[in-house]
Amino acid sequence: MSPKPRITAVVATVLAVFLAEPDASRYGLELMRATGHASGTLYPVLTRLQDAGWLEAEWEDAAVAQATGRPPRRYYRLTPEGVVAGRRELTKLHRALGLTGQIAGGLA
Repeated sequence: MSPKPRITAVVATVLAVFLAEPDASRYGLELMRATGHASGTLYPVLTRLQDAGWLEAEWEDAAVAQATGRPPRRYYRLTPEGVVAGRRELTKLHRALGLTGQIAGGLA
């Protein structure tokens, strides 16, 4: 497991999308649309979050994808550690920026 990822604006955006529905699994294109980040920006962040133990990933069953006429998707989901750490880091970021309001399951 890698050390805690640096919380950049891109990482914060990705975490916010996951924390909006912490139990939901999301795939790459869905995340690109939700964050507005291109694959070349998004996938390195997903890898860093996985390496830190904050995300887990699994491939969709190939038969399901084939039945819908598309390639298998890789689904990402926050780990329990990722939910806690993501909320903590976004709260710290909001406080540092002087922002107030709700942060996907945690208060700023």
